This record gives sequence, C-alpha cells and structure tokens, in this order.
Amino acid sequence: MPAVALTKFNLIYHQRAAPIKHNRSIRICASILGIGCIAAGANKAMVTTAASSSSNGGAYTTIKERVRFEKEIKKSKFIAIAGPIPDEQSAQSFLSQVRDQRATHNCWAYKVGDQYRSNDDGEPSGTAGKPIHSAIESSGIDRVMVVVIRHFGGIKLGTGGLVRAYGGVASECLRNAPTCLVKSKVRMGVEVPFDLLGVLYHQLQSFQVEDIKQDYETGKDGITMVTFQVDFDRIEKLEDAIKSHCSRDLVFYKR
Repeated sequence: MPAVALTKFNLIYHQRAAPIKHNRSIRICASILGIGCIAAGANKAMVTTAASSSSNGGAYTTIKERVRFEKEIKKSKFIAIAGPIPDEQSAQSFLSQVRDQRATHNCWAYKVGDQYRSNDDGEPSGTAGKPIHSAIESSGIDRVMVVVIRHFGGIKLGTGGLVRAYGGVASECLRNAPTCLVKSKVRMGVEVPFDLLGVLYHQLQSFQVEDIKQDYETGKDGITMVTFQVDFDRIEKLEDAIKSHCSRDLVFYKR
C-alpha cells in the first residue's frame, strides 16, 4: 500500500507486534473524509468564519427536518427557519431556498463540526449572525443552519434589542425542532488471507458492520480485500477483536 501523506484530518497508528516466523500480516485501513468550505461571495454584510471549540467525537445531534418559528417584536416580524445540513456546501443551497428577497434582512449562521459561519446581512455588526450562532452552540445541535428573516416594522430595536431578538427567535426555533443522534461511519478495508475469512466475517457480524464487499484481485497470492463501514466509535474495539481472534502479526493503519 503506498505511503499516505498526513494532514490534520489524518492519523496513522502503527502497532508493532513481535516478529513471528512465517506469519502473514493483516492490514486495516480506515479513511475519514474532511469537510470542504464554500467560497464566500460578494455580500453587503460582513460574514464571520471561525472554528468552534466543540468536537463531535464521531457522533452528533442534529435536527430531523426543517422547522419554522415566527414572532413579532415591536412591529418587526422575525421568522426563524432551521434545517439540517450535512456539509458546508449544503448551507448555500439551504439559504437560497429559504431567503425572502422581499424582507429587510436575511441573517444566518450555521455549524458543521468545528466550522461555523454567520452573516448580519446589513444589521449592525455582531447583532444578528453571532446571536444566531450562539443559539446554535447553546442548543448542542450540529450540522444545522438557522436563517432569521426580518420584516422591518418601523421601530428601531437598538443594539441590545437586535441581539435579543435574533438570538431569541433562533433559540426558540431550535427548541421546537425534533432531533436525532447520528453516528459517523468510517469506510475500512482489510487485506486478509483466505484461511482467516471465516474468523474475520464472524467479527464483522458481531460488530454489525454494513456494506461488506470483497475483492480477490489484490495482486497477492492467497490474499483478499474485504471492505465495510463501521461506526466511528467502534473502530478500536473492532481492531482489538480482530487482532485477538486472528492470532497473527497484525499491522493497523488509519488515515
């Protein structure tokens, strides 16, 4: 297997076992894809981009479906719309779908893993996008976008009033949203001798892996490649189980 260049998304763990004469080795490779960023286009408002301090640890809570919450504050109508987004590219599509061209402002924020962006869309800096983002952070929900649409009613709210209005309707919208826990899955591959296939498949079934595929064209005599998907938080236990039951010189790789 060719060497893999390390990036911030890659981690290689190599455990060396004592050499055993005539032993064949099993190689396990796991690949976790990083998340790309959408390009920031020209906009009349300042867009804030930053990394969040939280980490999903392989599982995250998100909302099941798009939700909407409306509230009138001093004659201004605020409409908050929240929706699940699997990645940052999806945020642009979601915004295009829900924004109201007739509204005075379409302010928004989203969070995808450790990345977030927010936009005041013409409101005073820090009075709209940031409060919406704070509402997302406080909710504990990930991979979500909230757009707050404002129809101005003729009465200015002031800086503090805007912060409370945007943050408040965003919080209420998320509070009303049905949520679900999503476990990240990782695609793994195992190069294994034919005589260990039975042992390997027994362990894969025990860990309820999905989408198992087998490839005999590895270019190595007596070796086949088995690939599958497993929950992120079960990778280490699966590796330990395979190593324990195969009783071979094992070399594990993650990238």
